[in-house]
Amino acid sequence: MSQGQPPKPHMDKYFDLEPFTIGEVLETAAVSVGDTPIESGDADAIQAAERRASCGDEGESGGLGDTAQAAASFNATAAQNVHKINISDVLTNAASKLPHDKAVTCEDAEAVKGAELRGRLETVVRPGGVADTMSKAAK
Repeated sequence: MSQGQPPKPHMDKYFDLEPFTIGEVLETAAVSVGDTPIESGDADAIQAAERRASCGDEGESGGLGDTAQAAASFNATAAQNVHKINISDVLTNAASKLPHDKAVTCEDAEAVKGAELRGRLETVVRPGGVADTMSKAAK
């Protein structure tokens, strides 16, 4: 830039946003739908998200996915909602519980959506849930 030219406006500061990570998405879902009892579709989505964060490697035994699956199995037999395990019980501080984390991609969002839909009776993902939040983060 020569001395007589005015500086260019820095639009970069408006577009230089860090992408959301899978751990952040899981924590956001814990806040959005945290008081909701975890179901099979939620557990499948969490397990898929953990796998995607690990770049396809199997999540460690006893990780978020296994915990979510165990919670969904327990909830399926629990008589009252008051005794059920909520999504927030599994996903609070999720980013720190993941052995690996990465930025969310559209492919991750689609994989997690597919996993959640396979485990749900409804044909839509849970609003504010893992797949829904992952899709929004990917955009």
